[in-house]
Amino acid sequence: MKARLPKGYSNSGANTNIQQLARQAQKMQEEMDKASKELEEKDYVATAGGGAVTATVTGKLEIKSLDIKKDVVDPEDIDMLSDLIIASVNEAIRKAHDEKAETMDKISGGLNVPGLF
Repeated sequence: MKARLPKGYSNSGANTNIQQLARQAQKMQEEMDKASKELEEKDYVATAGGGAVTATVTGKLEIKSLDIKKDVVDPEDIDMLSDLIIASVNEAIRKAHDEKAETMDKISGGLNVPGLF
């Protein structure tokens, strides 16, 4: 026995809405892929210790360069130098991450579907 919809109800509208939603999701995914590629090519720079250490990180979250001023290198205080390096690298990574999250949020309108993006 086949189930029937009541008079006046049709399944065709639901199919149209699902197809339209799928097209919108595909377009959103394409925009996110494009934005992600553009962000991966950007550089993010952060400093620590008043400019004593400058880290540059790519959008792929890889360290591109690390500039350390000579006057901050003290063989007696390697821990401070390590702290400055960590602080500048972490801040550059945070900048890259935050911009990507903000860009993707703008494209998706805040929509968060696990596995879709």
